[in-house]
Amino acid sequence: MKKIVYSGLLMTAALVVAMGAMAQSKYKKPATTGAKPAATTAKPAATGAKPATKKPTSKYAAAKNKINQVNPAADTTITPSEPVTGTSRYRTTNNNTALGTGTTTTNPTAPVTFSFDTTVQGGFDAKPEVSLRNNYAMLRTQIRDRKPLEYEDLREDDAVFSHFIWREIDAREKINQSFMYPGKDDNGDQRFFSLLLSAIKNDSVTAFSADNDRFTTPLTTSQVLSMVSGALDTVDVVDPATGAVEKVITKKPKFSPDSVYTFRIKEQIIFDKESSRMFTRILGIAPIAKQVVAGKSLPRVLFWVYYPDIRASLTKFDVYNPKNIAARMTWEELFESRFFSSYIIKSTINNPGDKSLSAFIKDPLFRLLEGENIKAKIMNYEQDLWAY
Repeated sequence: MKKIVYSGLLMTAALVVAMGAMAQSKYKKPATTGAKPAATTAKPAATGAKPATKKPTSKYAAAKNKINQVNPAADTTITPSEPVTGTSRYRTTNNNTALGTGTTTTNPTAPVTFSFDTTVQGGFDAKPEVSLRNNYAMLRTQIRDRKPLEYEDLREDDAVFSHFIWREIDAREKINQSFMYPGKDDNGDQRFFSLLLSAIKNDSVTAFSADNDRFTTPLTTSQVLSMVSGALDTVDVVDPATGAVEKVITKKPKFSPDSVYTFRIKEQIIFDKESSRMFTRILGIAPIAKQVVAGKSLPRVLFWVYYPDIRASLTKFDVYNPKNIAARMTWEELFESRFFSSYIIKSTINNPGDKSLSAFIKDPLFRLLEGENIKAKIMNYEQDLWAY
């Protein structure tokens, strides 16, 4: 029994050795007898001979090399078959320059246009845009027929009490926000400063120099507009499509319309003994602009307008009413009815030096309190004339 098992193991081992020998003979080539030994030094390449190209290692690399040999720059270079054509707003002809040339072409026949930089809605030089259709649901005819009421005649002999008061209206206060309403109407921008400019340009209202508030030096319309219109500046605008250059003349204002939010008023308070009442007559209005001088924002009085001259123009403009658009008043009614808030900056009461309150009261809070004190003096004078 042991002999049989032992002989079986020997036969298995011999079979495994035979199969391994057959596998080696199938995949390995036997070494050739008498083969030449490998050269230790390579021969130098012949002059002008083509360098040996490395054979591709895969079918994808072979395909890529084949494409590069046919058109090596096919995916990097674009050659337009036709010149670029078309027009743009900067040129009047079709001879546009092809893109990518890196050169700038100037069209001498391109028209030079004037563009006014209004910056903010309305601007100073913007012309009123008249509606071609009725902008309201009803026909508005009353605004054309409005005329201011004539003042009552005040005799100098009947004026038993009189003083001059200078006030300032700050449009940033909530009650005065109508002064800065930027809406547009058929007669133009509705800011109060724009209304003053419109009256000077269109209604022949005379503006006076801000050197004093006595209306001594009249200004021409061009002088007034030069205060706000600024200077002309030429800017080169390049057409991004053609490379053409157009010189555009721009006109930028010196300051924004929204920076004019303070208005100075000069008025006279008179007690008339004939009618036994106190009259308040506005004499002049001056806009004050904020201008930057040496890095500081300083107020500057632009000009004075004689109020009786501008009353007729103010009746043509309505005041913005946030509660009811149909219940708007005119600007002339606003000033005559005193529907604005203001503070006193100067008066002739106990002021022999003719100085403003800021000249001898540095604290702004105490200046406001002194202005209220002046109002109380005027009211007390009127009330003390009556006997109860």
